[in-house]
Amino acid sequence: GRLMFGGQASLIVGFASAVVATTFGVVYGAIAGFFGSWIDALMMRIVDVILSVPLLFLLIALATIFRPSESLYIVVIAAVSWVFPARLIRGETLSLRVREYVQAVRVMGGSRTRIVGRHIVPNAIGTIVVFATLQVADSILLLAALGFVGLGIPLPGTDWGSMLNNGVDYALSGYWWEISPAGLCIILVVIAFNFIGDALRDSLEVRLQSR
Repeated sequence: GRLMFGGQASLIVGFASAVVATTFGVVYGAIAGFFGSWIDALMMRIVDVILSVPLLFLLIALATIFRPSESLYIVVIAAVSWVFPARLIRGETLSLRVREYVQAVRVMGGSRTRIVGRHIVPNAIGTIVVFATLQVADSILLLAALGFVGLGIPLPGTDWGSMLNNGVDYALSGYWWEISPAGLCIILVVIAFNFIGDALRDSLEVRLQSR
């Protein structure tokens, strides 16, 4: 029962943080890639600054400053994860903004907001969906890492990382199998989401369909 309860917290944080990070990163990257010039340079330098900070160190610092909770970890993990979809979608936008249909909308007087929202982002939906799926797995791993160092969901709640931390304490007493249930759940769920991401990529990528 505790394993299922911990899995519920891990999946909630994983899904919610992936949605928040992907949504913000997509909007940020699309704006940077579409406008270009000094706006793109400034926005990407902000991304570079965030990427230069060690991810786990930043998570530990934020989790130490604020009181741990599911809501906090959703915000914290999303706050350090949005830079990856931002860079990815920015590259997609740089490619899409020179396409003929985008140029046609410009000639017809379409606004920049309409071009980004109705033409660029929908045409990058395949990349967005695949990344969001993989981001769920990454978020679960980040929460597990925080739980393993003792900064997981506070009692009476739990998560799989916290259960791994507790299992290590008992492993030295001969109960090594205590780490197995939570560890296997993390491995299986992460592998499953990676398989889902690969399957979505194959189904959404036209070139792979024809191959």
